[in-house]
Amino acid sequence: MTAPLLIIAAGGTGGHMFPAQALAEVMLARGWRVRLSTDARGARYTGGFPAEVDIQQVSSATFARGGVLAKAMVPLRIGAGALGAAMRMMRDRPAVVVGFGGYPSIPALSAATLLRVPRMIHEQNGVLGRVNTIFAKRVDAMACGTWPTNLPEGVEGVHVGNPVRAAVLDRAGAGYIPPGDYPMEVLVMGGSQGARILSDVVPAALAALPLAMLKNIRVSHQARDEDGQRVADYYAENAIDADVQPFFDDVPRRMSEAQLVISRSGASSVADISVIGRPSILIPFAAATGDHQTANARGLVEAGAAIMIPESQLSTDALAEQIQSILEQPDAALQMSRAAHAVGKPEAAEALAQMVETLAQEGTRR
Repeated sequence: MTAPLLIIAAGGTGGHMFPAQALAEVMLARGWRVRLSTDARGARYTGGFPAEVDIQQVSSATFARGGVLAKAMVPLRIGAGALGAAMRMMRDRPAVVVGFGGYPSIPALSAATLLRVPRMIHEQNGVLGRVNTIFAKRVDAMACGTWPTNLPEGVEGVHVGNPVRAAVLDRAGAGYIPPGDYPMEVLVMGGSQGARILSDVVPAALAALPLAMLKNIRVSHQARDEDGQRVADYYAENAIDADVQPFFDDVPRRMSEAQLVISRSGASSVADISVIGRPSILIPFAAATGDHQTANARGLVEAGAAIMIPESQLSTDALAEQIQSILEQPDAALQMSRAAHAVGKPEAAEALAQMVETLAQEGTRR
């Protein structure tokens, strides 16, 4: 018999694509076929997906970008994508369709709704994204990465946590070396949007640290293409050992070797930090829908694993003070790492996979 097919619909950012990759890895191990439905932006994040995943780019669009003409074309592009997805599903009917958010998930979820294919959503953040809000009452199950999640009335969520990739699981609970008078690693991650403020503030904050501390620090700084050269130049001018790149494909390794992580509080970043278990300074993206990055950070902050600095309060001096407070207190930093690991949910991908299989079984009984 042909193995059951799972269609994963996701796109736009790593925040959607990384948990999608985690589910794909588990479902392949369970003997399923997996197809990813995304667009060109989402396809940039597929380098880590297993080779067995069938990656299909679909036509989609968003009202959030472009001029009047581009916005006028949005319904046509989404309609074309949904029609194409429906035709593919009729030729090879999926057992389940799972949406992870982002506008590229609209065609597959629309087609699944039209064809009455069992379908579910995984929402990574504590506040539903726009696309997941549209489909929340049109799916058979709702899985939540952050708890509590603000859901529409009548929609019940299941807290599974945010799935992390196998490369992160391989480093789950990795031994933490507290900061001291020896080489130390600092990982700076801005996420796929809103990273400029970190490129503006973090290098100067590190340069403001006491020289005795700074001489031991090596920085891995993820910066946008347009910011990368000036950030690298600033570090060089201040004799700070730094590796500046637009994207690190080995974040799990760098994070496991870090004494401190300075990051946006996107759901996937928070999940990686907690599963690996590292002290962090989190700076929520102020423009995030429903201020969901603040909600994402809350669990680590309340556990004593992270310090949160709102964008409105972020300055060179404020950040430097917090960095120094962590790096000069090794016992406290060690406790932060343990607290982070304690709130992690390394089983999230397996829990989500079980929801998929349960939904598939219910679908066969319809």
